[in-house]
Amino acid sequence: MEAEVRDADSQRVQVVERAFTLLRVLDEAGGAATAGELKRASGLAGPTVHRLLHTLIGLGMVHQLADRRYALGANLVPLGESATRQLGGPAVPQMQALVAELGESVNLAAMESEMIVYIGQVPSPHTMRLFTEVGRRAHLHSTGVGKALLAGLEPARVREILLATGMPALTEKTLTRPQSLLDQLPRIAAQGYALDDEEQEMGVRCLAVVVPQGPTPMGLSVSGPTGRMDDGFVRHAVPLMRRTAAEIGRRLSRLSPRPW
Repeated sequence: MEAEVRDADSQRVQVVERAFTLLRVLDEAGGAATAGELKRASGLAGPTVHRLLHTLIGLGMVHQLADRRYALGANLVPLGESATRQLGGPAVPQMQALVAELGESVNLAAMESEMIVYIGQVPSPHTMRLFTEVGRRAHLHSTGVGKALLAGLEPARVREILLATGMPALTEKTLTRPQSLLDQLPRIAAQGYALDDEEQEMGVRCLAVVVPQGPTPMGLSVSGPTGRMDDGFVRHAVPLMRRTAAEIGRRLSRLSPRPW
């Protein structure tokens, strides 16, 4: 196993990692930032930031605004749309069927760069419903999908992720200490589902399960107002969600074989 990890690390290209670091920093900054802000947030040297920006501008992945800030470029749009179609698109029929059975919004999310990225959603038919924008990134510690995926990792790796990303308090119920979340993970792993109980947004509850056999770590979640998503709803929904997640995993594994 150690030899495999060393071999994988030896194939990582630093300049590619740095370029994607800048793109992630731009995304997290709301889509635009100055060169100085990129330098501080990425931890890269100034000359490195400028060389990478020059290359990314030439590729259409970044462009410079009139106020000299740098913004995400138009050539990222078709890449993002293609990735969404490849990962989220094939799961839509199963997600629609789950919405029809449960009546609440269903989301599909993947773990990328130690964050959650939403790659698909089918909204609830209710007037009062939760809407999550496809492409939105969120922390692992405060989301149902994030906690479900963390429950499958070794505690040391979980702690490493939480220390790297931080645990910002989004509501008064958000867990903000690594040990508090670590204490929950064995129970989550044993029961096979995770709950975000107003930890991302007050008044909203989210129930999540892992999607097995996916091409990347993924989870399926159902979200709605706490008044509708009570304990009885959870007991009814979990078996249906597990069945749907298994169907999605089988479908995605046929379309996108695992690269490892």
